[in-house]
Amino acid sequence: MRLAPEYRPKPITLEFDHLVVCLGTRLNYDLVPGMREHAIPFKYLGDALRLRNQAVGALEEASVETDPEERRKLLTFVIGGGGFSGVECIAELNDFMRNAVKSYPNIDERDVRCVLLQSADRILPELGEDLAAYAHRILEDRGVEIRLNCRLNAVSADGAIVSDKTTKQSETIPSRTIVTTVPAAPHPLVTSLPCELDRGRIKVTGNLDVAEWPGIWSLGDCAAVPQKDGITSPPTAQHALRQAKTCAHNILATIRCQKLKPFSFTGLGKLASLGHRSAVAEVLGVKLKGVLAWLFWRTIYLSKFPGFDRQIRIGVDWLLDVLLPRDITQVRIFQPEAVVSEHFHAGEIIFDQGDFGDKLYSVVRGTVEIVKDGEVVAELAEGEVFGEIALLEDSPRTAAIRAKTDADLISFSRPAFKQIVTHLPGVRPAIESVMQKHGVDTSRLHTPD
Repeated sequence: MRLAPEYRPKPITLEFDHLVVCLGTRLNYDLVPGMREHAIPFKYLGDALRLRNQAVGALEEASVETDPEERRKLLTFVIGGGGFSGVECIAELNDFMRNAVKSYPNIDERDVRCVLLQSADRILPELGEDLAAYAHRILEDRGVEIRLNCRLNAVSADGAIVSDKTTKQSETIPSRTIVTTVPAAPHPLVTSLPCELDRGRIKVTGNLDVAEWPGIWSLGDCAAVPQKDGITSPPTAQHALRQAKTCAHNILATIRCQKLKPFSFTGLGKLASLGHRSAVAEVLGVKLKGVLAWLFWRTIYLSKFPGFDRQIRIGVDWLLDVLLPRDITQVRIFQPEAVVSEHFHAGEIIFDQGDFGDKLYSVVRGTVEIVKDGEVVAELAEGEVFGEIALLEDSPRTAAIRAKTDADLISFSRPAFKQIVTHLPGVRPAIESVMQKHGVDTSRLHTPD
């Protein structure tokens, strides 16, 4: 087995007697155009911090924005996926925004719009219909807009393009903040293994070992673990934790030439937080909702944190959250990327004439058109660049750029462009060639400040 440490990119080869593959899953960005470039995933703690920072930033900008259309985009938040992750995300985000907006006198709470997209005919399909209906009603009463039978088709810098599965009609929901909780895809390493796969997951026996591969085990989201009730284990923490214990037991049993123990857990129940001290739960056949379910949900999650000291810290933090107003400080821990992939759909404006020049663009796929004073004056295709004039001359955009077809672009920030033009051999002559093609006097060429 070969490894590459994060901070020291030198390969390390490890010999092993037993190998446990538990790589989890990743978001499948390829299923929804523009999702990789413009959507916020909701899978890790860092994603939640990024979403919180973006939400606060949206409020800051909206409080001084004078353009009504741009203001609506800033105050609209779209969540794709009506399962547990999507429902809990929209519930907490809705609570956070409606509390935070009280600190912004220029913004009315009614202007905040939280939209949940669900391709199925109800949210929380993992729960019973009565609990799902209760959750639906609670969220709508709190101002969440729920779109059922609504599929997220694409994401762009200006919003989410969705389609109604019933009417087959598409529409764009203008938004600057789009969060996606679906879909998941196998880890690339899993798909490259010679093991037998079951819908992208490593097929294992009831003992969690991989058939025909002695010493190889797998568990968690990346493994298709059969249960005694005839189904495959769902990708949840309660199953993965118990699979890990069973796997550890069986590895020791193999070393000691003892009998292996099959995985026998089938699940204790399901819980989903609805925000504002309410939840729904189904535990061992007993259905709970409201404050009681929320207290049960909090207790279960608190008990799962390793270390009594961490449990105390989190418990105190939850208590203070009830007694004190929420902290809406924007923590700038994420540095903006200098080179970014962007996706635009046919008809979308990439930038307008007169806008501030902050990026250089290169066309990776598709076609864009140059629009000056309302007239299309030229088209640009794959391999061509645009936006250099405003950067090099430190002037407003001399024309608008509009996507003629769906287009994938690479954008370079002003500082990155300056460094490339100044220090990378061959770039400056190439930019001069582009400017000559666009009819610009290259004698005025200078690197931007």
